[in-house]
Amino acid sequence: MLFSRVTTTPCNKSARQCGDCKRAFSSNTPRNVRLAAAGEDVAGRSDTPSASTSCFEFGRRHALAALVTVPAVLQANAALAVQGLTAGRIPGISTTADADGFYTYTRPEGKSGGHGVGWSEMPRYSFKVPAGWQETPVSIADLGGTEIDLRFACPEEGHLQVVVAPVLRFADVGYNADVRITDLNKPENIISGFAPELFGRPLNDEDVLEQRVLQKKDVPYYEWQVKPHNLVSATAVGNRVFIMNITPRSSRTWAKTSAALRRMQESFYVPSDYKKLT
Repeated sequence: MLFSRVTTTPCNKSARQCGDCKRAFSSNTPRNVRLAAAGEDVAGRSDTPSASTSCFEFGRRHALAALVTVPAVLQANAALAVQGLTAGRIPGISTTADADGFYTYTRPEGKSGGHGVGWSEMPRYSFKVPAGWQETPVSIADLGGTEIDLRFACPEEGHLQVVVAPVLRFADVGYNADVRITDLNKPENIISGFAPELFGRPLNDEDVLEQRVLQKKDVPYYEWQVKPHNLVSATAVGNRVFIMNITPRSSRTWAKTSAALRRMQESFYVPSDYKKLT
C-alpha cells in the first residue's frame, strides 16, 4: 500500500501571505489575522483591541447616539402634546350634575376654532344640558361653515349648535371693540340675518313665534322661538356675536322635552369680563 506524505508549510513570518495556501493577504485583511498567520500571540499583545475594549467602544457609540436621539424624541412628544391641547374636541362638560340633573358645559380655554385666526381671545361661553347630551364633531362642510364653534346632540331629544361670528358682519368696528347685540341691530334683523345658517332657509315674519330682549349681568340677550320649535339665544361680547340654536328631535318629542330645552336656552351665557378671567 502506498502512502503519500502530507506536509504543511509554516506561515510566512512577515504575514504577507498564508503559509498553507501561499495566497497573499489583501490590504483589507485585519491586522490580528496577519499576526495570527505569522504565529504571534494575538491575545497577549497589548496593542491589539480586546473583546472588552470593542464592547466598550460599541457601548460608548450607542450612548452618544442616545444622547442625541432622546432630546429629539422629547421635543416631538412635546409638540404632539401641544397639538393635542389645541386641535379637535376638548371635553368641557362638568363631571357632576346640579340639583335639577343638568350638566354645565364651559368652552375649554385651549379649544381651537376655524374662526379664531386674527381675533382676540375667545370668551368661555357656557350653558346647561340634561343627561344624555354629548358633544359631536363639527365639519367645515356644515351649513354654518367655519362659524359653527360647537355641536351637541341627544338621539332622543334633539341637537344644538353654537355659532360664533364676527361683529364686522353688522358694524365696522375696531379690532379691540367691545360691542353689545343691541348696538348691532334689532332682534328681527339679527335672526333674519343668521336664518340661512341656522335653519337653511330665509324667515318670514310669521315664522318667529316668540321674541324677547333680556339682561344677564348687564349684558343684553335676544331670544326667539322659530317655527316649528327652534329655540335661539344670541348676544354680543367683544368683537363677536354668539348664537345658540336648539332643535328638538321632532314635533312629537317637543311636548315632552320643551321644558328642558327652554332651560338650556335660558342658561346660555357669555362672560363680558373674560379678559379679566384669562
